[in-house]
Amino acid sequence: MRIAMIGTGYVGLVSGTCFAEFGINVTGIDKDENKINTLLNGEIPIFEPGLDVLVERQTAAGRLKFTTDLAEGIKGAQAIFIAVGTPSRREDGHADLSYVYQAAREIAPLLEDYTVIVTKSTVPVGTAREVERIIREVNPNADFDVASNPEFLREGAAIEDFMRPDRVVIGTDSERAQEVMRRIYRPLYINETPIVMVAPETSELIKYASNAFLATKITFINEIANLCEQTGANVQQVAKAMGLDGRIGGKFLHAGPGYGGSCFPKDTLALAQIGQKHGTPQTIVEQVIEANSNRQADMAQRVINAFGGDVKGKTIGILGIAFKPNTDDVRDAPSLVVVPLLQEAGAIIKAYDPEAREQAEKHLKNVDWKTNAYDVADGADALVILTEWNEFRALGLQDLKEKMNQPLLLDFRNIYTEAEIKARGFNYISIGRPEIKLEDCAEQLKKAG
Repeated sequence: MRIAMIGTGYVGLVSGTCFAEFGINVTGIDKDENKINTLLNGEIPIFEPGLDVLVERQTAAGRLKFTTDLAEGIKGAQAIFIAVGTPSRREDGHADLSYVYQAAREIAPLLEDYTVIVTKSTVPVGTAREVERIIREVNPNADFDVASNPEFLREGAAIEDFMRPDRVVIGTDSERAQEVMRRIYRPLYINETPIVMVAPETSELIKYASNAFLATKITFINEIANLCEQTGANVQQVAKAMGLDGRIGGKFLHAGPGYGGSCFPKDTLALAQIGQKHGTPQTIVEQVIEANSNRQADMAQRVINAFGGDVKGKTIGILGIAFKPNTDDVRDAPSLVVVPLLQEAGAIIKAYDPEAREQAEKHLKNVDWKTNAYDVADGADALVILTEWNEFRALGLQDLKEKMNQPLLLDFRNIYTEAEIKARGFNYISIGRPEIKLEDCAEQLKKAG
């Protein structure tokens, strides 16, 4: 079987490579010559654990190819996936579908035999129908169907999510298209993965509703964390007990500095706009968007408050810039709000991220970039953990303390325990848990010698 993947960004590259792992012949197509040349040279333009190994294996096997030539790339393909970007429009938050529609216009005159055109990008309700209309307008004689097939990949765990998904959603009214899509996903039948066949409109809304619900869970537990801080409760214990309820579940109940990334921010905005367009405001989602925006700004204020309201001339070390670990993605990351606000307040910023520096440098200026956490700590007045990279979970706290001007740690991912902090004598601020002050550590420090 042969398929084409238009777009070699995060979704297109991961999906295309994983399809090749299924034994399907895949051609990745992109207008960006630099990106294609990078891939042809065996380099991966994004960081995703394990992806480089799979790309190398599948290109060597001849099942994965890359080209800028659309006509050559889609030739003989039974399905053509459109996996181009759908960023939020600056002026109104609507998803920008110009790349999707342009792909449809360029595909249309090149269609020969029966082909399923698949919208893989996250798109508003009605997009699949519009793609179909465009293609029929350009090429009335084309033999094709359109299907919606949203991705549900978590950055940092995308390969596992693709190979062992909770479900596969396919939206099409055509039995012929359904059969083609079932053949494409046939390897997943071994794992008894549910294949959900629905109308295109339903498929498109499933993706937005899913992401908005997860964003809501994150925002909810962050609000509960605020309440815990005022009442003396512990948000981690609250979340654990909540998650044991099968109706709720424990995922996405980790309090922190707010959600970011390529999906939740733009998808919640898009869903809110879809609701407004159809006269059914998504009030909860709109409030989630506002609360998350406020949350990220609040993290900077917490740092400022830790210095009595004045960070002018203070050196603040930032550990983690990516919106989550195991990715170099900084899109809408809390760090892109926190760092500039601290700089505006007069702070000097040092920072380290294991993978995201190159991407972060495009957005953050006047940052002293370091190659490890200990260099960040050297001469710092405070350390702020914004991303829970594994290497930050077991730092030598005593070594950090000795390098710092003062022992102040703001752990906005709650990766350290009360006992660890008290044994090392830090002033410690976390999320939704009681603050620890040096005087609280006296007994533990005495025991630690």
